[in-house]
Parts: sequence; structure tokens; C-alpha cells
Amino acid sequence: MSFKLLILGSNSAAFAHRRHHTSQLLNIRDHHFLIDCGEGTQLLLKKYQIRLSRIDHILISHLHGDHYFGLIGLLSTMHLFGRTKDMLLIGPPGLKEIISTQLRYSETSLKFKINFKEFTPDISEIIYDHSKYRVITIPMDHQVPCSGYLFREKPKKRRIKKGMVEKLKISKPEIIALKEGKDISDNHGNIKYENKKLTENPNPSFSYAYCADSKVKPELAEIVKGVDLMYHEATFTNDMKNRATSTYHSTAMQAAEFAKLSKVKKLILGHFSVRYKEPDPILEEAQTIFDNSALAIEGTNFIIDEK
Repeated sequence: MSFKLLILGSNSAAFAHRRHHTSQLLNIRDHHFLIDCGEGTQLLLKKYQIRLSRIDHILISHLHGDHYFGLIGLLSTMHLFGRTKDMLLIGPPGLKEIISTQLRYSETSLKFKINFKEFTPDISEIIYDHSKYRVITIPMDHQVPCSGYLFREKPKKRRIKKGMVEKLKISKPEIIALKEGKDISDNHGNIKYENKKLTENPNPSFSYAYCADSKVKPELAEIVKGVDLMYHEATFTNDMKNRATSTYHSTAMQAAEFAKLSKVKKLILGHFSVRYKEPDPILEEAQTIFDNSALAIEGTNFIIDEK
């Protein structure tokens, strides 16, 4: 398995129709990223049996309450449960001040360190760089500074054909060189192992784009082009297009058109307005434009793996 996305909350603005505020958990090869943290997120993590100790990265898209009001409660619970590992908290300017103020006035001194990292509004930048993947910000168009996040694996190493290591007694340094695409030479400079004969192409690298609250921005298509999985807010159906525009949100049709323009492989729709008791009309509208669309139903897992 490469990527596993668990939908925690999928509603906008308020709790309604058994749906909670926006929150997701992304697992990249056992590295867990909590994306947004609306009110009640820690209860949903408990419901879906996610150990809080596994979360070392929290990313907040913007400072509207339905995307971060659950954060201080979650951090406090982690503290009470004895967490000592550092936490990386990424978000907009002002988030550090808010959390620091809440901790100060509650006279809470966390047992763990929070490493705050603020994104720069209106630009796309690498916000977190790991040896196997990186996280890039996606500047959204909302009423307050808002960023989506693109999680993209780095190119993987070549694979040595089955049985070759044992058959040829290839050493560890030679294995490393072969995986990097190099030929192996002997002490006289002669080709000992030819890479193309002993290795196969790397496994595919996967990607996930989280496009938070925003008017659709067609110019962002190049940033998310061809991703395996994209979440895009779809607060309204297209009959509410004027309402979507005035509140800096998107319709299902607009999200689907953006997915088609971006040539993504699969689209997830979420951030449903409370006016929709059931979100089926949002899915039906999107599928008229982009067939491979799905709803962000709470408790649903979306998996991208090496089939």
C-alpha cells in the first residue's frame, strides 16, 4: 500500500445530518497526516480506532472555525495521554498565535514540543520535504488566507529482478548502486552487472491533492495535473452558483470541470452545505462532467496502491 485516505468529517459550517466538520487522515507508508481539524475530530479518530500517538503532522488549511476548532482539544488530549514526541503543525499565519494564546490562558504546558510552520499565502511552495515524498502548498481563493496541500511521492528506486541477488551473490553496495540505475564495474573497469538486465522499472509514485475551501482556480491545474486522487470542496450544486461565488466556494460542476482540466484520475467531493440532507445531488452533478467522482462519506477509505 502507498496512500490511504480516511474521511473523518465532510460537512461545511455546522454539524448536521450526522455529518461533522471537515477533517481527513492521510497515511503515506505509515506516516500519518491529519488534514484540517474541525470540531469533534478527536471523537471521530476514536470512532475509527486511530491511535493519536501515530499522528505527527497536522495541516490546517485556513482559520475558519469548521477547519480548526477541534485542534486545541486534540492537542490537549494528546498532552493528557502523555505524548512526548514533537508535533509538526502547518497552517496559515496566525495559527501559532492562536494556539499559544489558548495554551497560555489555560495555563497548559504541553509535554511535547509543537514545531509551527506557516505557509506563505498566495504562492505554491514546498512546505515539508521528506526523503520519500514532499508536501507542496496549493494557494486557494477564499475569504481568508487558505491553502490546499499536494502530497507527492518522489521517484522510487529501480527494482532488482527476483532471485538475482542470491543467484549472483550481489553485495549490499552493489544492490544500492543497481537500484539507483547504475551499472556495476569490476576492478578493471569492465561491466560486471548491466543494470538493464538485472533490474526492472520502479514502482509508480503516487500523489494526493487536497483542495480546500475556494472558488475554483483553473490556473492551479498545472500544480495538481495528473494526480492519482484529488479532493475538492463542492459545497453547493450549480443552481447555487451565485451563492458559491459570493461565499468563495465551489459547486460540484465547477469541481468536476477542474478535475477534468487537471486530468486527475479520481475526484472526491466534500464540504457539503447543511442544506443537503443527502449529498447525492452533488455526486450526480459532478458525474455528468467527470465520471470517476466520489463523495467524501465519513468513515470511507480511499486507497492508492501498487496493483
